[in-house]
Amino acid sequence: MSDSPRPSRMEKLRIVRGFLAHQLDQVDRWIAEEQQRQQEKARGEEARPPAPDWLIEQGLDGRAAVYVHVGGCHMAGKRSRGVDRDQARQALYELQVDACPHCRPDTELGVLE
Repeated sequence: MSDSPRPSRMEKLRIVRGFLAHQLDQVDRWIAEEQQRQQEKARGEEARPPAPDWLIEQGLDGRAAVYVHVGGCHMAGKRSRGVDRDQARQALYELQVDACPHCRPDTELGVLE
């Protein structure tokens, strides 16, 4: 058996308090980090350019256009690029690119077959 005296109740409480203070400091750091992440995310969303109004989806070869979409169409593939209204109309009317059958950009552009 050890001859050292056992810590008093007061000493034990102070040890627990020190541990809890350390834990609270850690939680405060986590809160500050999360606030910073949220602020950075909000700044990024504010700086993001607006979604295009019209999209042209390229084929697998990357050159031939296969569909014209209304911006935000859920059927637009990853090979889509934003275009302006005139380019979308030109693709539908002059280049004979198909209109997406889901979002029907030809109707919105007034280019009916």
